Amino acid sequence: MSVRTALTAREPYLAARVLDCLLRENYGGLAGRVTRSKDGVALVLPAGRRIRLTPGSPFQDFVVAPEERLRLEEVLSALREIAPAADAPGVEAFARECHEALRALDLHAARSGEILERLGRGPGAGAVRYETLAAFVDHPVYPTARCKSGLTDEDLTAYAPEFAPSFELRWAAVPADRVAGAPLPPAPGGPAGRLMPERTGDPAGSLVPGRAGGLAAGYDADPAEGFAAAGLPRELARTHVLFPVHPLTLPAVREIPWAVPAPEPGVTVRPTLSMRTVALDGRTHLKLPLATSTLGLRNRRSIKPGTLADGARAELLLRAMPFPGVLLADEQTHAHAGHEYLGWLVRRLPPGEAVPVAALLAPLPGGGTVVEELAHRRWGGDVTGLLTEYLRLLFGFAVRLLVRYGTALEAHQQNLSLVVGGEGPVRLLVKDNDGLLTSPDRLRAAGLAVPDFSDGRMLTDDPHALADVFVTITLHLAAAAPAFGALPAPRAAGLLRETLAEALEPYGDDPMARLLRARTLDAARLVGKSMVTAGTLVDKARTGARDVNKFYGTSGPNYLRHPPQAIRPVTTQRTP
Repeated sequence: MSVRTALTAREPYLAARVLDCLLRENYGGLAGRVTRSKDGVALVLPAGRRIRLTPGSPFQDFVVAPEERLRLEEVLSALREIAPAADAPGVEAFARECHEALRALDLHAARSGEILERLGRGPGAGAVRYETLAAFVDHPVYPTARCKSGLTDEDLTAYAPEFAPSFELRWAAVPADRVAGAPLPPAPGGPAGRLMPERTGDPAGSLVPGRAGGLAAGYDADPAEGFAAAGLPRELARTHVLFPVHPLTLPAVREIPWAVPAPEPGVTVRPTLSMRTVALDGRTHLKLPLATSTLGLRNRRSIKPGTLADGARAELLLRAMPFPGVLLADEQTHAHAGHEYLGWLVRRLPPGEAVPVAALLAPLPGGGTVVEELAHRRWGGDVTGLLTEYLRLLFGFAVRLLVRYGTALEAHQQNLSLVVGGEGPVRLLVKDNDGLLTSPDRLRAAGLAVPDFSDGRMLTDDPHALADVFVTITLHLAAAAPAFGALPAPRAAGLLRETLAEALEPYGDDPMARLLRARTLDAARLVGKSMVTAGTLVDKARTGARDVNKFYGTSGPNYLRHPPQAIRPVTTQRTP
């Protein structure tokens, strides 16, 4: 990887985020290089440069001071110096990740003005407008979230959500005897958008292209017609079913000996913030395997057999724990062919305009942010009023799940949406539940059956493991990140503290409620995740992590007890 000679406006931003993360995770004992003197707090790099640090993040004690102009290669050189020899492969993989993230930032910065202008003209991104805007906001703590491993500039502009593209899906025929999935649910009210599974004799049904290259709008189309529309022999329909394939995954599918890629493309779609999930219309999404990694080398965007079925089981479990104002996406229709690159899930959303929580801090085409736009709709411009309603709903739901049912959701800012519309109260939409963690003992005590998850990591009776998910996902990402990004730090901290205490109050001395108070409101420090360490830098054999998305070992200040005086805005990278 060549070293850049021109310092772009994005490079110091990214370099500081990377160094902040390494310091927060104390990788290679980096925190031991922090010094304090009459000149302030500083971090001394192995090469000798003294980097001034300052408070400015709710998630760690000190971050790189805003006036520091770091080069990315300078940070990576320091990383190589402090890394154990056993981590050399992970370090070089992370270096590539950093360079790819910088390239993506530069590319987006060069085009973001045009993209915002296009979004501002109306139907540019249609139903995924807020998903596109959410992609303008960087991850609250993971520094290189813009990296989609291995993708070129052309790939990014054609398929990444921050570029607001549209593209055509592809197809592959797979042997019907390899296909497994959930039974087709009833379809009250007729087809959901333009995407409906067709009955083909297998338990999951299949998705088929229509005559005009779209997807079938009902159950009664002739499968052979779908194969012909995809450019495949009609007789193949007797033994095979068609699976939709993301264009980026097509090269990998071509390497599967028993899969038959189709020459003709399918329906036009737009990427959501998830990227591997695409929108067919405002209320119908399609989740597909993607041949890349995000948020770490080990966070592959493929879909393993069993994952979709586990997510469907988790959804049904949550439907047995209803909470007023909380909606669940319908994720019961899915199929898998036993290969990580051949699977699909249809996600049906409820009526109403869904705004991802990840989009709240995003810039708007005409200036301001999404949270300010929403606040002007129904709260008279009162952002605090909007966030108060959201946090009461979020904490009320999440605390009840944890205390009564021993269940914690991996529902971060990407998997939660505010559903607005009309004069009624805001509602909370939850989707993508295959990262859920639940306690068999607590479920049985509540009179609920324990789901037969294929992934045993979704079950635990360890209350601290459940609390870890609540703190790192619900509190840090879903609540604190938007609150501190939208409000002055003292006001944000006070609002978080008040709404969480309010949610816990009805449960009194319940042991799980006591534990949650001890781990949040009364804790000296709050647990955090070592995402870069587990996701890329250190092999799982050395971390011992069963799940790289649930690897802890770091902590930060308790902003609920000691609010930071000022927050440096690091979650949004706008056009300079």
